[in-house]
Formats: sequence, C-alpha cells, structure tokens
Amino acid sequence: MPTEPKTLHKEGSPLSPFRHRIFLAVWVASLASNLGGLIQSVGAAWLMASISTSADLVALVQASTTLPIMLFSLAAGAIADNFDRRKLMLASQLFLLGVSIALTMCAYFGLMTPWLLLAFTFLVGCGTAFNGPAWQSLVGEMVPRSDLPAAIALNSMGFNIARSVGPAIGGMIVATIGAFAAFAVNAISYIGLILVLVRWRPAMPPRVLPPETLGTAMAAGIRYVAMSPHIGVVLLRGAVFGLAAIAVQALMPLIARDLIHGGPFTYGLLLGAFGAGAVGGAFLSTRLRQALSLEALVRLAFIGFAICATVAGLSAFPLLTIATMTLGGASWVLALASFNATVQLSSPRWVVGRALALYQMATFGGMAVGSWIWGAAAERLGTADALLISAAVLVAGAALGLRFALPEMKTLNLDPLNRWTEPDIKVDIRPRSGPIVITIEYIIREQDVVAFFAIMAERKRIRRRDGARHWTLLRDLENPEVWIERYHSPTWLEYVRHNQRMTHADAIVSERLRALHQGPDRPRVRRMIERQTGWPTSDIVSPAHHIADPLTDPVRSS
Repeated sequence: MPTEPKTLHKEGSPLSPFRHRIFLAVWVASLASNLGGLIQSVGAAWLMASISTSADLVALVQASTTLPIMLFSLAAGAIADNFDRRKLMLASQLFLLGVSIALTMCAYFGLMTPWLLLAFTFLVGCGTAFNGPAWQSLVGEMVPRSDLPAAIALNSMGFNIARSVGPAIGGMIVATIGAFAAFAVNAISYIGLILVLVRWRPAMPPRVLPPETLGTAMAAGIRYVAMSPHIGVVLLRGAVFGLAAIAVQALMPLIARDLIHGGPFTYGLLLGAFGAGAVGGAFLSTRLRQALSLEALVRLAFIGFAICATVAGLSAFPLLTIATMTLGGASWVLALASFNATVQLSSPRWVVGRALALYQMATFGGMAVGSWIWGAAAERLGTADALLISAAVLVAGAALGLRFALPEMKTLNLDPLNRWTEPDIKVDIRPRSGPIVITIEYIIREQDVVAFFAIMAERKRIRRRDGARHWTLLRDLENPEVWIERYHSPTWLEYVRHNQRMTHADAIVSERLRALHQGPDRPRVRRMIERQTGWPTSDIVSPAHHIADPLTDPVRSS
C-alpha cells in the first residue's frame, strides 16, 4: 500500500486535521461556500460601482458587510457557548441562503438601488456574524486540541484558496452574464454546507447547568477578555490592522477602474492575486513561526501590507499592481491567522465563542470604520492619497508592537479541571439564592508574605475573570500569620459555574498557594449566604461548614 497519504496526514503535520472526517467534510463544504461568497462580493461591489458614481457608496458595500460583525458577534458568541453550535451554524446558513435568493431575484428583475443593495449586504453580514463564532468554536469539537493550530491554518488557507480564484470567476460572471448570476451562484454554494451540517450528529455531553441568560453570558465574555491581558493585546492590534489594511480591499474597485483603468475582469484579477498571496502566506506561516517570534511575524505582516498599499496608490501599471496584491494577501493571512490562533489557544471551551466574537468585533469593527474612512478620504483626496495614508497607519501599527507586543503562543492546558463536586450543604437554598460569600483562611509565615502577595495577585485575576465579585484579601490583626481571601458570588448557581470554569492551567496557582500554607490541614474554607435581619429562620439551619476550596483541594477542585 502506498505510504504517502499517511505521511501527508501524520500527527503534527499541517494536514493532520484532515484525518478527522467531519472536519474534512465541513472544510470542503465551507470552501465551496466561501467561493460563492467571494463571487457575490465581486458582483455586489461592481454592481454598486455601476449604479452609483459615489466612492462613499462603493466603500460602504464593504462596510455594510463587516458592520454587523461588530454589532452582533458578541451575542452570537454567547449563544454559541450556551447552545448547540451546530444548530446555530445551520440556522445561519439557511438565513444566508434566503437572503441570497432574494438578492438574486431583485438584481434579475432590475429592482436594485444603491441603498437596497446595501441593505442586502448588511443582511449577509448579519448571517456571517452569527455563523463565525459558531463555526470557529466548532473546530475545537471536530479536532483534538493538538491539531487546533493546524486546523485554524487550514481554515484560513481554505478561505484564501477561494479568494484566489473566486474573484476572478466572479469578474468573468459579472462581465459575461451580469451581477444577478454571481448572486445566484452564491445561493447554490450554501447547499453543500447545509447538507453536511444536517447529516452531522455529534455526541453532545450532558449539560449539567442551565444556559446563562444572554446578558449574563455577554457580560461573562467581556469580563473574561478584560481580565486576560494577552487577549486584550490581540484585540488592540487586530483592530489597528483591520482599520488600516481594509483600505486596499475597500478601494479595490476604484484601483481597478481609476488607477490602472480596467474593468470587472481586472478587478477580479486583483482580488485573485490577493487571494493567491494569502494561500502562499498560509503555507509559509508554519515555517515563519518557527523562524520568527509572533510579534516579529505580525510586524512583518504590517510592513508588508504597507508596501502593498503604497505600490497600489502609486502604480499605473496593471501587472505591477496585480503582483503587489500577492504581498498584501500574504501579509493579510499571516496577521489574521496569528491573531485568531492566539485567541483560541488562550481561551477555554466555555468562553471560546465569546472570546472569538470579541476578537471579530475588534478586527471587523476596525474594518467597518476603516472602509468608511478610506471611502471618504478617496472621495475628498483621491484614491491614491487614501492608500498612501493607510500605508502610514500600517507602519504606525507595526511600531505599536514596541509598547503592546503580542505574547508568544503557548499551548496551555485549558481543559476543565473537573475535580469539584457540589458540596452537601445544610441550608435549604435554591440555585438563585444569594449572595454567597466565600472565605479561605491561610497560615503564611512572615518571610513568605512577599511571595504570597505575588501569587494572590494572579489569584485575584483568575477569580474575577471567572465571575467572582468583591474580591478582598484580609490580614488578622491579632494573629498576623492568618490571611483570609474573601469574595462574593451573586447566586449559588453562579458560584457553581465559577468552580466548573477552573482549568488545569489555573491549578498551578493553587499548587503554589498550598506550598506556602503552613497550617496542619489544607486552607480552611467557609461558604456562607448573606441574610438581612428579619429573614425567616427556617432558611438558616447552621453556619456554612468547612469544605475544601476548588482552588486548593486537589480532589474536589475544578
């Protein structure tokens, strides 16, 4: 039997995620769907350029597609983390199919106006906003964590394979048949992915707790990202890159029409060259990550895209502009794939959808704002000057790494610890009962206080990140070796969630605290419920009893 297929898909290779049949099936179906989406994008952009002479409206085609991602991604991520991600993705695809059919019919019967076209592209963006977090979160359910970075790179490569040929095909379809045909092709492209999702029946683990409410889930996602400095840096750099780099894509119809004097086919070639460069960047990314730090790689992407924008603004030669778009495409995928992988590898499963949604909101929000800014700049200053200004912003974005450098990607064990079990409490309370007050008592020697403070600073971040409120550290005035950690949880249910969110990586802090604790037993833990005077005494059976804390007890922690 030939051994080459096994070599191509061996453990740790760039193609190893293809060993998992569902990932391969969804990847192929998504490739077809992305191809149709890019063909539709060409049709929409060129149709707008045909029915309107306003550079603002042409740029708003891109903005109207990306704006919903900024507006709705967090809600989509919260839904994806609390419900069936496959069903959410399936519903998004069915919605996109319906919008594309309506868009096709309006274009075919000549009913399209600039603002109606923007309304349709906005609806497409809405479907994409709800599809994105579900799809990206599902990757972690299709492949093991060891294959996740390779799966992310393959997803990026698949999109950019479609980008390399889709725009050129779209340009030919628009030039020979019309924009309505591009919209029809996109509608057909959704069918394959819908069928794959309908047939896939993954084994779902039993849900122990009820889903969070939408508002609570969104707040938890924001809190997690706000208390995770590494993810915050990614969001900042992603927003700056999206703001500046989108200029080339938003103004590409004007580059084709005004700077190199081409038509829809030329526009398709520009997008095709951009996509081909992105495919090349995806293949080179693994080797570049081995040779460069993550920050150096992202700075290289910023500078590479700045060169692309500069040449596009100054060149009057089609071949030179088309060739330069390959550099832009490579830089684009190197930056965005690095950002995406860092967010996924920094987020546990319970919040990964919301973390990805916030990343998308930052990056695509920058793109939406940037599309409007560069369209307005092109209208007032000219397309060439707008591109040159965007190049200057990209150089500034590379310099931003001197102050906000990206962390090196580490494969942390963010699987849940799964050691905590709900205690057998003596007070008759309900899941919504609260507030719950937790105290943990430590015995710390004077010479260990400095080290204790350093560990407690990280402990505070973890507690607050996972939902604890009013965290404080107290010292006994009569016995200075006694320290008490205290925090609140609004309800018993939220306290249970807090414990179940603990990961193996978080347990390192617990081990360091146990090493400093000098008591004969483990740190003493009390769980109490706040009560106002006059509360019925039947609810107060006994004081909270001593139960080991989930961060300090290796048997019952989570």
